[in-house]
Amino acid sequence: MARTRDDDTTRLDEAARAGWLYYVAGNTQEEIASKLGISRQAAQRLVSLSVTSGLVRVRLDHPIAACLELAERLKSRFDLRYAEVVPSDPTSASTTLGIAEACATEMERRLKQENPLVIAMGTGRTLKAAVENLPPMTCEHHRIVSLTGNIAPDGSASVYNVIFSMADQVKAPHYPMPLPVIVSTPEERRLLHRQTVVQSTLHLAAEAEVTFVGVGEIAANAPLLVDGFITPKEREELLAMGAVGEIVGWVFDARGRLIECAFNERVASAPIPSTETSEVIAVAMGPAKRAAIRAAAEGGLVNGLITDEATAERLLRN
Repeated sequence: MARTRDDDTTRLDEAARAGWLYYVAGNTQEEIASKLGISRQAAQRLVSLSVTSGLVRVRLDHPIAACLELAERLKSRFDLRYAEVVPSDPTSASTTLGIAEACATEMERRLKQENPLVIAMGTGRTLKAAVENLPPMTCEHHRIVSLTGNIAPDGSASVYNVIFSMADQVKAPHYPMPLPVIVSTPEERRLLHRQTVVQSTLHLAAEAEVTFVGVGEIAANAPLLVDGFITPKEREELLAMGAVGEIVGWVFDARGRLIECAFNERVASAPIPSTETSEVIAVAMGPAKRAAIRAAAEGGLVNGLITDEATAERLLRN
């Protein structure tokens, strides 16, 4: 089958990344292979291609170079284990463009690993768009677990819970959280979390080696508000307590600390996996999310980030 233009573009992107890591960041070919999840021979071929294709001269002559540099600065500034920055489109108002595709690529890379993984998934528009970009795969040796419930406030299935569509796309065992996203009282949450099937899912989520989550802001168009999980009055109360963002429902302040409040006591989600044992990768972009992304990174709620150039520059500005 003939190679397509998209295949050639992807190959050049991979070569540009390998070339940047080798000629600019000073990585060895073994280190490049480890970082890109490929063999040493494949890394060597990509580095060679970056030269023969004219991508490497005195500097890396490819738009992705600026993104790679921003990603390295983000890793250093926020002590991240992983960072990916995609080009920004100043004419687009989308909050998923570019990062959803990059997230899908990173998910695919993890799913192609031979060692069995537990992959935890958050919810939201960006992750939904990412899953829609995944190619069909068969990954029966991995397990995918949801961090959030799959029942919306009105009793319907949550539109942005991605566990079922992802599992169907990659043919992997999957473990949904059989709960509402938000429950009525703390007592109800304690009762539900004592159920054997729920405890099994909570324990599996805590074992995740890699986690993908969206980041929500606490603003007029906050996902929690738009999707009916909080009322305008509750949003104002959260703002008064210093809330700046949320991850899988858990609301946190500007220092990345979960807020002790009545709302968080009703969140039925699994705890966000520890960044000491899991790569917790936030996938988010846009001016409205800047404060929430910064807080999550500085507070250690996440140790990975996929974002766009404009957001990365804003995060590094202060």
